[in-house]
Amino acid sequence: MKYPLPARPEIGTHEGLAYALFLPPVEPRAAVVILHGAGSRKESHFDFARIALSYDFAALAFDARGHGRSEGAFGPSAIADVMGMCEIARRHAPRLALRGSSLGGAMAIHAAATDGDVDAVIAICPAPEDFLLRGLRSGRLEGFDADREALEPWLETLDLQAATAALGPRCALLLLHARGDEQVPYTVSEELIEAANEPKRLLLMPGGHHRSIQHDLELQAESLRFVERAIAGRVPG
Repeated sequence: MKYPLPARPEIGTHEGLAYALFLPPVEPRAAVVILHGAGSRKESHFDFARIALSYDFAALAFDARGHGRSEGAFGPSAIADVMGMCEIARRHAPRLALRGSSLGGAMAIHAAATDGDVDAVIAICPAPEDFLLRGLRSGRLEGFDADREALEPWLETLDLQAATAALGPRCALLLLHARGDEQVPYTVSEELIEAANEPKRLLLMPGGHHRSIQHDLELQAESLRFVERAIAGRVPG
């Protein structure tokens, strides 16, 4: 029996950032920019990108600096880099969502707050700046090239709770967290949802670990339905 080959993305670079763009066979209703976590890379989230196609969404996954095939080291350009990827995504769809995991979840929130015209953010086990700083200083934040001299003072300027509070009501926020997360406690997302304005939603999953939610098919589908409701203006408060 022959099975269809998985959708292949368009591969490109923008200002030294390597990205993969998935386009549905019809005019996209929205685009989702996908942000991976520390030490990961874009290919780890191609499963989510391909599911997004079935919702007639475009999906763009990219390697953050210091990761994968992108140039440079991870540092203070991270938020601007996300916004550069948003510019590419907006060439293909009128509405935009960001989906990030761990470090990528935090950067998704910061980028959406800076951009001001994002429809939805899905943040999975988002890692706040104090956790990132502790990981950097202890040597536990590894697996990628970081501009450590510039990264520490930059992280100290960030405030994830303030960025979260700045999203609504323009941007809907979905927080997903595993109660068994051994790296970022689920209480981080509980605190963020308290700081957030409507529309917002928090899903806490029993058990699991820091990466378990990222590839859960049911939660991937729920994330995309959340984007559908956001672009339709029907996210319940």
